[in-house]
Amino acid sequence: MDTTRRLGVAIVIVLIALAGVLTTQRSASLPPLRIGVLHSLTGTMAASERPLVDAARLAVEEINAAGGLLGRPVEILVADSRSDPAAAAAEAERLIVAEGVSALFACWTSACRKALLPVVERHRHLMFFPLQYEGLEQSPNIFYTGLAPNQQILPGTRWALDHLGRKIYLLGSDYIFPRTANRIIRDLAQVGGGELLAERYRPLGDASFDEIVAELQDLKPDVVLNTLNGDSNLHFFRALHAAGLDALPVMSFSIAEGELRAMGLAKAHPNHYAVWSYFGSLPGEANRRFVAAFQARYGTDRVTSGPIEAAYVSIKLWAQAVRDAGSEKPGLVNLLVQQQSIAAPSGLFAVDRSTRHMWRPVRIGKERADRGFDLVWDSGVALRPMPFPDYRSHVAWQQVQLAP
Repeated sequence: MDTTRRLGVAIVIVLIALAGVLTTQRSASLPPLRIGVLHSLTGTMAASERPLVDAARLAVEEINAAGGLLGRPVEILVADSRSDPAAAAAEAERLIVAEGVSALFACWTSACRKALLPVVERHRHLMFFPLQYEGLEQSPNIFYTGLAPNQQILPGTRWALDHLGRKIYLLGSDYIFPRTANRIIRDLAQVGGGELLAERYRPLGDASFDEIVAELQDLKPDVVLNTLNGDSNLHFFRALHAAGLDALPVMSFSIAEGELRAMGLAKAHPNHYAVWSYFGSLPGEANRRFVAAFQARYGTDRVTSGPIEAAYVSIKLWAQAVRDAGSEKPGLVNLLVQQQSIAAPSGLFAVDRSTRHMWRPVRIGKERADRGFDLVWDSGVALRPMPFPDYRSHVAWQQVQLAP
């Protein structure tokens, strides 16, 4: 009897081992699931966007280390948008048509996103956009995993008016996001007792801020609300320091930890604030693990940020929907993403089905000497996204966008 039992156990072990070999061989023979990651690796936005590629790569490596998806590895195809919306659109077309990717994870600027939107919609494809933005947009083929206006622009401006002062100076790069964000800021300032001293724009990549600084010295605002993007921020803060304006408060809407490190400034601006859902300094085990994994992969000198977290979680969100769908097909996954929520370093990412944006908390940080942020305000709860702030109708907002 013991001999028979031992023989039966041996047969079971052999069958299990054989099944494992067959499964491994079958998985190895299946083609990978391909995704496209499209960010600026060159040009004025490169310092901001390259870390998002690193975040995406980390997420894919973790998925593959856990066995991949649907018995297949995930392959990441990285393309350079060259800080140029037209180049981004051409690369998106190539990734979808020639490379057969199952989803796109793309863009920092709204100009880039606007260029990709018709490409993604024409192919009925799927894209994840990880940045905070000006809102006033919904696409049936895009998930917006950054912050909507009511999750960044509005609470950041309100806090600045209440805590930094009522006399505001608006400074931004000359494209969609800063101009529309500043329209929203002007609305809030008008009803909230703010005084707009000036509204100025500089081309993306501009390095000359002497005139801006001279005007700041003359007007003496209580706070600069900053929507500059890319390496123009380096030149702006360098000019502030050279002019002795370190005491001037600046509230930034497009600068996170990575941008501060990339600037390489000799010293921090002591009155610099930023508005995000995530900061690398957040307490909690989930964020500790995320920061540790990112630094183990890329170096202990690297920092995490709101856009990095959103880029990372976007891929995990897509992967979760692929598993639920049992397919990587964009149309089916698109339907399943709308039902998803996922634990993230900053808390729960939950998809708002009616807007395709995320429920997210809001936090304000003050820059530290080490280029991190100390929290000075926390919403405490996740806010429902409102891509079209509810004090105007959708039609009225569209008219605002069309206005010069």
